[in-house]
Amino acid sequence: MSAPRYYPGHSMIGPCENLRPYNAGMADSRSAVIAALLGNTAIAVAKFAAALITGSAGMLAEAFHSVADTGNQLLLMRGMAVARRGRSVQHPFGRGKEVYFWGFMVAVMLFVGGGVLAVQRGIDALHHPHEVTDFGVNFVVLGVAVVIESLSFRVARREFNRERGSRRLWRSLRATKDTSVLVVLLEDSAAIVGLVIAATGLALTIVTGSAVWDGVASIFIGALLCLVAVLLASETKELLVGEAATRADRAAIRAAVLSVGDVESVGRLLTMHLGPDEVLVNVEVSLQDGFTGDGAASVVRKIEEAIRGVLPGAGDIFVESVNV
Repeated sequence: MSAPRYYPGHSMIGPCENLRPYNAGMADSRSAVIAALLGNTAIAVAKFAAALITGSAGMLAEAFHSVADTGNQLLLMRGMAVARRGRSVQHPFGRGKEVYFWGFMVAVMLFVGGGVLAVQRGIDALHHPHEVTDFGVNFVVLGVAVVIESLSFRVARREFNRERGSRRLWRSLRATKDTSVLVVLLEDSAAIVGLVIAATGLALTIVTGSAVWDGVASIFIGALLCLVAVLLASETKELLVGEAATRADRAAIRAAVLSVGDVESVGRLLTMHLGPDEVLVNVEVSLQDGFTGDGAASVVRKIEEAIRGVLPGAGDIFVESVNV
């Protein structure tokens, strides 16, 4: 067997500015993030006002939650802005993974700025209980917050369902490569559940006359936020260190390459996400006898077209030819 011959994909020929930039699907993700940012900002102000008026630990925990969410949206917007920058000598594959880095930072911030603070505030309320007043104000703010969070959740869910198709929810959550939408979706889900917990804590406080339940609600909210943060960190970490395309996409790539008439077999296939909508592809192929030089380059271009036909997000394609 002859030594492998390496052919860079067609997109790698020419100056860097001719390469496909990272921007597919960014507008849809951005709309979900902006909707969440506006909603969380308004909710945070209302919750802090209600917490100061009523002295509710659960409401204060929810206020911390909303502040953390607001900061998270700003971090995501920062990552999305940087990810759209063109390629350079320092970043020849672009900066699409900035989205994953800032997504990981969101998980850290949600854990510390939301979960830990809420748990601490709840424990403090248990050790030093104080009277909760003006329950009507709390319930009004919680009700308004549920409405706003639900509207933000609808935007994120719409974008997520567009990517998900007919796949099951949990499988889609684990398989998604768009961490911006994933963060907003999980944050809004946790926010709605947290609001229900806060309302339940207030209701039990009214029924029992004990402020202990308000502190317990704060602890449960903090635990919920920590759980969501761990899940987000796990998902973004995999993408940050270099996650392959899905099994279905890899199978589609192999089938597409084999459909090229001059290809005898497909060997090793390596893929890696450079961003939510951009994938690096390295594939080893065996060509029919007699294909060298310009002939092999022509086959490589056909291979590229076939791959992009099934995976439009294939930004950089590298082909290694091994002739027997």
